[in-house]
Amino acid sequence: MTELVHADHASETATRWWRDAVIYQVYVRSFADGNGDGIGDLLGVRSRLRYLADLGVDAIWLTPFYTSPMADFGYDVADYRDVDPIFGSLGDARALIDDAHRHGLRVIVDVVPNHTSDRHVWFQQALAAGPGSPERERYIFRQGKGENGELPPNDWESVFGGPAWTRLPDGEWYLRLFAPEQPDLNWDNPEVHAEFESVLRFWLDLGVDGFRVDVAHGMVKADGLPDVGHPDQVRMIGSDVVPFFDQDGVHEIHRGWRRLLDSYPGERIGVAEAWAPSPQRLANYVRPDELHQAFNFHFLNTPWDAAGFRTVIQESLATAGLVGAPSTWVLSNHDVKRHLTRYGGGEIGLRRSRAAALLTLSLPGSTYVYQGEELGLPEVLDLPEEFLRDPQRLRNPDDGRDGCRVPIPWADVEPHFGFSLPGIEESWLPMPASWGPLSVQSQLRDPLSTLHLYRTALEIRRDRRSFGDAPLTWLDSPEGTLAFTRGDGFACTLNLTGEPVELPAPGRVLLASEEPVVDGDTVRLAPDSAVWWERDAV
Repeated sequence: MTELVHADHASETATRWWRDAVIYQVYVRSFADGNGDGIGDLLGVRSRLRYLADLGVDAIWLTPFYTSPMADFGYDVADYRDVDPIFGSLGDARALIDDAHRHGLRVIVDVVPNHTSDRHVWFQQALAAGPGSPERERYIFRQGKGENGELPPNDWESVFGGPAWTRLPDGEWYLRLFAPEQPDLNWDNPEVHAEFESVLRFWLDLGVDGFRVDVAHGMVKADGLPDVGHPDQVRMIGSDVVPFFDQDGVHEIHRGWRRLLDSYPGERIGVAEAWAPSPQRLANYVRPDELHQAFNFHFLNTPWDAAGFRTVIQESLATAGLVGAPSTWVLSNHDVKRHLTRYGGGEIGLRRSRAAALLTLSLPGSTYVYQGEELGLPEVLDLPEEFLRDPQRLRNPDDGRDGCRVPIPWADVEPHFGFSLPGIEESWLPMPASWGPLSVQSQLRDPLSTLHLYRTALEIRRDRRSFGDAPLTWLDSPEGTLAFTRGDGFACTLNLTGEPVELPAPGRVLLASEEPVVDGDTVRLAPDSAVWWERDAV
């Protein structure tokens, strides 16, 4: 295993790197194509590690690259210990981990414990063995309701739409909270626990620095599998109690995984993708003996409103602080519309997304950056119908996630802007012809680009590691604005209104998403903008 070196701050953060890390999400299919088939792969990621190191992030999180039929683009895993040929080989994974460490980047990989692929050997064995067999005890099989068992066992709905049950020719039904090709595992079965402990050890032994736990809230279901009693259950997730998510039993699983992670050197971490009905319930996932981080979807879902942001920031810091955990901040990922588009799109969306970046990177805790947000990429809303393959679209065409998964542009050259090799005509999702100016190549030439804004912000953040855990103190500011200080001489101001706003200048400008006008002790903030300030020590 290659030793990981962070040259300037290795010693001071060796045992707590994750508390204020900036972690870059690589959606492998759409990051970089190294073998010329139009699909991103591990070789492509390796080829762009220098870019990520120069960007200034601390770690990368790789979406699933395991053997999979790709019914849900890799989140339906058929073999947890091997790499799908689309993405490369196990040797490519080893080389990527080693290369990343040489670049000073830690590596987090996805683990998918709520369900497997229906092509997984366990599920194939369950189908062959029949009702009542030990093989079926690894999953959740039940008899149906109705005179002849023709109705699903309960009223649970799939996250992708329709009933959460599929009936087999032998009459039994199996639970699958996502696609029919993703049968839910039975975590009451000790075999399941043992298998995933083995899987985690496999990747830890290869040198990964942690796991993002997919559907970390989902492995345990309420006793008796009771009805929900309400339709449109997907809208309840994250706001109401449902019997198939956020059950108390999941925490014992995470405690076991934390003990396993702690048995390895180098602060290996677990990150929960967890939807919970309250910040307090979410904080349970990051208690001192559980996982290290949990995604803060309450922050991601906050509209462009000063009062809303202040409330969710205060609640997030308070609830994470109760259990001694860092807050995590995320604006976009592979499951939601890009925040530039959510914030209004076009020029107004770009202004707001640049300001949101400075807000997010100045908050206490760890920040996740979704690939392409550092380029100011918008959601692609006009993909041709024949390219739309996301199973979530079955629930609602407007909920499709293809538009945030379009490959990112590296160079100015069409048709795929350096994502793939020369001579390749198509990438797996087509890229807008207008994306040349948004490419990495173009933005590196422009000191006012969004890419330069991110690089400068991350450099400042890295140089000021002392404010990683420093408390946030709010300053008085006009309605529609936010102002706060952090640590030794740092302040951030944010104008979320569409008009210029005047307020006292907190110090000297360090970085701005849009340049303010400073006049003596007063500053005039541009609409939808954020400014970082250097303050004199008090």
